[in-house]
Amino acid sequence: MPDIAIRFATADDAGLLLRLIRELAAFEKSPDAVVATEADLIRHGFGPNPQFEAILAFLDGQPAGCALFHTRFSTWLGRPGLYLEDLYVTEQARGQGVGRRLMARLAAVAVERGWGRIDFHVLDWNPAREFYHRLGMEHLGEWLRYGGDAAALKRLAAEDPADR
Repeated sequence: MPDIAIRFATADDAGLLLRLIRELAAFEKSPDAVVATEADLIRHGFGPNPQFEAILAFLDGQPAGCALFHTRFSTWLGRPGLYLEDLYVTEQARGQGVGRRLMARLAAVAVERGWGRIDFHVLDWNPAREFYHRLGMEHLGEWLRYGGDAAALKRLAAEDPADR
């Protein structure tokens, strides 16, 4: 039985987190998309006003994966939920229970904090979709993801008169 340890990341783990984020981007066929730096992760994850939390998984003492998450508020539930931004298990650790342990810890965090749900996105081609189904997580087919990048935000923000 492999030894899997899970713990919350600290600022000292920023380099490891960034390495795992880059590995995830390569897996998702976007190896050049990561522009984040260690300083960004430290500032936004471990500074005075953290915007995310992260947990790390270790398999037999070696880094094996991570999950980065933050809260999001559900108006329908009237309470926060956990938004899973990224879940990644290294190639050599896949199939050994690391992903299940990361998800179980996330569920425990949500339950401990009184959060009502876990939400996340999965690429339509990602074989991990079956893994999520086995955990009881379902695709919410009626909902489509929308978003805007920095350029779209700047264009729209320029329309805001905001008492200038």
